[in-house]
Amino acid sequence: MIKDKEIEEWRRLDNSAKIFPISTGKKYSTVFRLSAVLKEEINPETLRQAVKIALNKFESFKVKMKKGFFWYYFEKNNKKPIIEKEKNYPCKYIDPKTNNQYLFKVTYFEKKINIDVFHSLTDGNSATNFFKEIIYTYIELSHPEKFNKEYRVDRKIKYNTEDSYIKNYDKKSKNNNTNRKAYILSGKKIPLGGISVIHEIINIKQLKEVCQKYNVTITQYLTAVLIYSIYEGNYKKARGKRPIKICIPVNLKKYFNSITISNFFSYITVEADMKNEKTSFEEILDLVKNEFSKKLTETEIQKTMSANVKLGNNIFIKLIPLFLKKPIVKLSYIEIRKYTTATFSNIGRIGIIGEYQKYINNFLFLIAPEQVEKIKCSACSFEDKIVFTFTSILNNTNIEKNFYEFLIKQNINVEIESNGVLDVISSKN
Repeated sequence: MIKDKEIEEWRRLDNSAKIFPISTGKKYSTVFRLSAVLKEEINPETLRQAVKIALNKFESFKVKMKKGFFWYYFEKNNKKPIIEKEKNYPCKYIDPKTNNQYLFKVTYFEKKINIDVFHSLTDGNSATNFFKEIIYTYIELSHPEKFNKEYRVDRKIKYNTEDSYIKNYDKKSKNNNTNRKAYILSGKKIPLGGISVIHEIINIKQLKEVCQKYNVTITQYLTAVLIYSIYEGNYKKARGKRPIKICIPVNLKKYFNSITISNFFSYITVEADMKNEKTSFEEILDLVKNEFSKKLTETEIQKTMSANVKLGNNIFIKLIPLFLKKPIVKLSYIEIRKYTTATFSNIGRIGIIGEYQKYINNFLFLIAPEQVEKIKCSACSFEDKIVFTFTSILNNTNIEKNFYEFLIKQNINVEIESNGVLDVISSKN
C-alpha cells in the first residue's frame, strides 16, 4: 500500500465534505450505499475479519468526526467497526453514537453485503475501491482452498488524502450559468420514514445496441428515459411550468491528476424545459445529448468546481462560528435543492478481477432520497447487467413504471427487484 503519509491524528474535511455535516440530519442523511450480492450466504464472522483487514489498507477511513469552532474535522478512530445484520432502510442517517463513531456502516442480509457511507468521508468512486477490497478479502477468507497465499492477488492501493479541489481550482474562473428553480415532484409520502427501493436490472448488451442506434452514451440515454418518465407520469398532469432538471455527478479524477481518497466530484445539470404537451422521446434525447456536449467539458467543469471552492473559501463564511453556520447552511441547502428535480448518479462498471467474479451475482448502488428531491436514481454495471435503482419517499411508482415500460417497448430486457415497501412493477407487463 502506498500513501502520502501514515494516518494523521486529525485532518481537515475537503471542500465538499465540510458542507455535509452542517446540513445533514435524520431527514437528509447524505448517505449512499453500495451492495454486493454474492452466490452464497454471508458468514458474519468472516465479514468482520474482512472489514478489519480492508480497513487496515484504507486507514484514512479510520476516523470519527469532531466539532471545531469554525468547521468539523476528522480525528483518528481506534475503535472496532460494528458489523451487524441489516435491519433498517438503506441510506439512513448514520448515528455516530451507535456506530462506534465510524462514518460508514457495514451490514449483511442473506447473500448480500452492504456498506452505507456518509458523504463527508468520501465519494462514490473511492468508496467503491474500499468496498471492493472488503469483497475481495471476504471471498479469500471464505475460500482458503482456492485463495491461499500463493494464489491471492496482490492489490497495491495507491492514494492520498489531499483536498484536490483546493489543488485544482482556478481562482480566475467565472461561472456564468444562470439558475432557474426546477420542477419539484409532489405526492403523498411513504409513512413512518420509509424508503421504497426498486432495482431495474437491464440487459447491457441490448441497451448498448439501442444507444449505438442513437449515437449516445448509456448515461445520456438513461437520463433521457428518466426525464421522459417524469414528463409522462407527473409533469404533463401537473402542467409543469418549471423545467425538469436532472443533476448528474461527475468524477473529477477523470479530468484532473488526482489519486485522493477524499471527495473529488462535481456535477452538471441537464435542463429540459418542455412547454409542448407533445414532446417526443427523440426530442428529449437530442436535448440531453446537446446538454452533455455543452456542459461536460473540462472548461465548464472547471468553472462549476471553482465556483463552489471559491464559495467555501469566502473569508466571511470561514470566519462565521460553526453554531451560526449550521442554521444558515441548512436553510441555504434546502433552497439549493429546489433547483433540482432529481439526481442520477452512474458510477459505471465495477471491475472485478477474473477469479473473483464467479462468486458475485451483481452490485447495487443507492442514494438517499430527501424531502425536496423525493426520488434519486443511481446505476452501476457488472458483467452483462446494469442496475438502475430508484430510491423514493413517494407513495407511488408512476415514474418507475414509466421507465420500465419504456425500456421494454425498446426490446430491452428488464427484471425488477424491490424492497417491498410499495407494490412493484410486474415483470409480465
